[in-house]
Amino acid sequence: MTDIQTPLQRHNTMSAIRGKNTKPEMIVRRGLWKRGFRYRLNYKRLPGHPDLVLRKYKTCIFINGCFWHGHEGCKYYTIPKTNTVFWVSKVKRNKERDERVKHQLNAMGWNCITVWECELKPAKREATLQSLAFTLNEIFLNNHKVIPYKEQEAAPLLAAEEMI
Repeated sequence: MTDIQTPLQRHNTMSAIRGKNTKPEMIVRRGLWKRGFRYRLNYKRLPGHPDLVLRKYKTCIFINGCFWHGHEGCKYYTIPKTNTVFWVSKVKRNKERDERVKHQLNAMGWNCITVWECELKPAKREATLQSLAFTLNEIFLNNHKVIPYKEQEAAPLLAAEEMI
């Protein structure tokens, strides 16, 4: 099957695709801000420059387009019929880079969350944002656990104080 656009039209279409401030990013940013979460954008000090970084929660959020990052099983991830070898190779490199960056961040003690573009479609949007907020709160509670007081450890201390 041939491309319905001329090479110049295809070039112009592909060059118009942005990498920052995309619609899925804006949806997540507005949803988190509305729920009281504060974040940094494209934090340059971390590997991979995560889309959103919540330092208080020690969490990085990556907002991935289904096509560009090869979301398996998603209807929005289809391999183009023209220049297939290039696109398969490109998506594979993107997936490998994503994995490498997540491993680096995990080794540094950061939590990584990936939000897919298809999860932000109107039918699933609110559930996705609620789940994201719930996950961030769970991470915060796990990072700031209060260690329970154990009476068994205190008992020998009390016995030693009575002897004095």
